[in-house]
Amino acid sequence: MARLSPFAHYQVVLDRRRLFSRETVEPLGMHYIASGDDSPSKLKGQRDEHSFISSALRRKRYIFDELKIPAPDYHLGVASGSCGAQTARMLETIDLVLMKECPDWVIVYGDTNSTLAGALAAAKLQIPIAHVEAGLRSFKRAMPQEINRVVTDHLSDRLFCPTETACKFANNEGIVRGVEVVGDVTYDILRQVQPKIEDHAQVLLSALDVAQQDYLLVTVHHTANTNNPTAMSEIASALNKLDMPIIFLLHPYTRDCLDRYDITWGKHIRFIEPVGFIDMLALESAAYRILTDSSEMQKEAFLLKVPCLTLREETEWPETIQSGWNVLLESNSQAIIEAIGRQKPEPPQHNPFGEGDAATRIAQSFQIQCLASPHA
Repeated sequence: MARLSPFAHYQVVLDRRRLFSRETVEPLGMHYIASGDDSPSKLKGQRDEHSFISSALRRKRYIFDELKIPAPDYHLGVASGSCGAQTARMLETIDLVLMKECPDWVIVYGDTNSTLAGALAAAKLQIPIAHVEAGLRSFKRAMPQEINRVVTDHLSDRLFCPTETACKFANNEGIVRGVEVVGDVTYDILRQVQPKIEDHAQVLLSALDVAQQDYLLVTVHHTANTNNPTAMSEIASALNKLDMPIIFLLHPYTRDCLDRYDITWGKHIRFIEPVGFIDMLALESAAYRILTDSSEMQKEAFLLKVPCLTLREETEWPETIQSGWNVLLESNSQAIIEAIGRQKPEPPQHNPFGEGDAATRIAQSFQIQCLASPHA
């Protein structure tokens, strides 16, 4: 399943003349408040304090309702296509919006094509840019997300990094001004929806006829795996040998690829459609292990204290590897089986993703520094 970060499809346009009321800074909301980020999050405060540009496709807009996010002011309406085509269409539309809104700041989140388009549009119009989840690096330029991250960071005036490691990576590239470690906004959201996760898990596990900590949760959507019949065959071979229920969330693109391959899957492997954000967290939290190639799920697994096995050669979250809660694997049957059998690691000594107050820290940073001098 292509994990939809709850922040992956928003650009935020901020007007400093109407931004920081007491109501917007204090309620964490979903760390949108004054921080902006380009994310679906629970926005508190005046509706006219920000303008929002969404690139989410219709089938993914469930997350707005699920997290009680106000409807965006603009939908880009850009369908699937090549990275270049998507970025070009978004850039053209965002450019028109920014010229109409004349914002003081544009805040972009993450590493999607909309992140890059928003940053490029703002930079060409000489509008200050803030990048939330800045500094992440996989050091694999073949990944479109890596290009988006690097270019956006170098265009941005403010870089809000989720971890000390991300800050160091940005500094190593000569970006030292306006860089700040604030923690990870995903952790903000996770803490806020935590009370709902257990209830969602009970309903889901009953419907899927699986027990807590007794199944493997699987998602595969990176093209390095899905476009490689050998890799998918190795994954299937490993899963077929396991003596436990397997829940495989199947992204439409992955399904299309599997339809072309002559691969046999065991009866204990249950393929299901992608689920909502909180349901996904519920399935992750109740799993015995998680097997994935998703960047977001690696971090979520760590925060939920579920061992993760990542079907990639690299990760944007080295902290999860260092703690032992994440293992990088080749798409090799024997390696997958051995990794699933690894003992659960000791609880991490500390959480590298902050205290769950990233939104507040971003908001305060804007209030103290950015409003006084946009390029501070």
